[in-house]
Amino acid sequence: MKIFNILVKKRDGRKLDYNDFKFIAEGAKNGTIADYQLSAFLMACFINGLDSRETSYLTKAMAFSGKRLNLNSIKKPKVDKHSTGGVGDGISLALAPIVSACGVCVPMMSGRGLGHTGGTLDKLESISGFRVNLSYSHILRQLKAIDLCMFGQTQELAPADKKLYALRDATRTVESIPLIVASILSKKYAEGIDSLVMDVKFGSGAFMTDYKKAKELAIHLVNTSKMLGIRPVAVITNMNWPLGRAVGNGIEMEQSIRILKGEHIADDFEELLYFLSGYMIYIAGKASSVEHAIYMAQECVKSGRALEKFRQMVKWQMGDVRVCDNPSTFIPKGRIVSYVRANRDGYITKLDAKGVGIASVALGVGRMKAEDCVDLTAGIWFEKKYSDYVKKGEIIAKIYGSDIKKVNECKKFIIKSLEIDKKRPFKYKLISEVIL
Repeated sequence: MKIFNILVKKRDGRKLDYNDFKFIAEGAKNGTIADYQLSAFLMACFINGLDSRETSYLTKAMAFSGKRLNLNSIKKPKVDKHSTGGVGDGISLALAPIVSACGVCVPMMSGRGLGHTGGTLDKLESISGFRVNLSYSHILRQLKAIDLCMFGQTQELAPADKKLYALRDATRTVESIPLIVASILSKKYAEGIDSLVMDVKFGSGAFMTDYKKAKELAIHLVNTSKMLGIRPVAVITNMNWPLGRAVGNGIEMEQSIRILKGEHIADDFEELLYFLSGYMIYIAGKASSVEHAIYMAQECVKSGRALEKFRQMVKWQMGDVRVCDNPSTFIPKGRIVSYVRANRDGYITKLDAKGVGIASVALGVGRMKAEDCVDLTAGIWFEKKYSDYVKKGEIIAKIYGSDIKKVNECKKFIIKSLEIDKKRPFKYKLISEVIL
């Protein structure tokens, strides 16, 4: 039986070929390979590793376990963005319409939040009526019409990844870099994109806390993308403190819409937003340099074209378009409001991203298991951020929730993650490195 031969080969450290991975992917999709055998396969890959060619084979096999979006009829360049996840990282919500409004087709397949990192789909669903579970045909029609669609993984796109992803969690093989790369890129390859910009995070609030491990992942993502025929860029960014001012589903959606409306809210969020947007526009061939592409993105917001593109997407995906003009009115917040105040004068020398992420999960923003429900109205708004000066009694954060016990628990975690000192802290770089 072929599965036994594959398990023995990988157990003994030998190389697998494309047909081996295709057999695994088909078995994962159809249920013809038992979970315990798939688990053994994952553990063998975790222990003995996969080289770059094997990683590309697994990626392609998982992508071809279902349909690929056929975007050949769209003549514009097709570019997507992926983030490895962080606290307050709602960048995609504003980025996708900005890039699309600059003449790029953006098919963006996203996921839901798990643990202390948020999910783009949950944030989009804070808009009343907004649909993320779209059919293959709807996605194609929408992309042809407006060059933008933000959607969840369908049954047709990379179905083998769903099974293997769940088993990686159960078998504690999540940390394997080749398996991470294959999971991320199989979905992106299935989108039929030309280019991909990846935000690979490190720090306390990131999946990869260590900079060296994050860089290793970024290099593998770039190399495998090239083998698949996708033009890649990986940007390594700091996630030791929350990004932007909002942490939560609806509240992050509101922040992004306000930025699309031209408000200046958070320097760090906007720095990363325009940097990633610029690279997407540049690798799509729409600008002569990254600097020019960043300027294009900024002008697109100033002119209102980015907000109009977002409005078109909301309309196509059955959302309430009134949110585009009045996000604070049409995205509800939790009725209970509590404040975290400074206990002394000084500078905020610590605002630990993981601590804030854990606080948000306690509040009901995130989920610990995939089947958990989230509170779309719960969230945290930071009036003050890392390195800001505060006076005793001044509001640092506002907490919105619908359960007083959860609000109080959230408040305790935020206070634990916070330190104030008389000495101004060192200002760390947000963007550390770009890998092409």
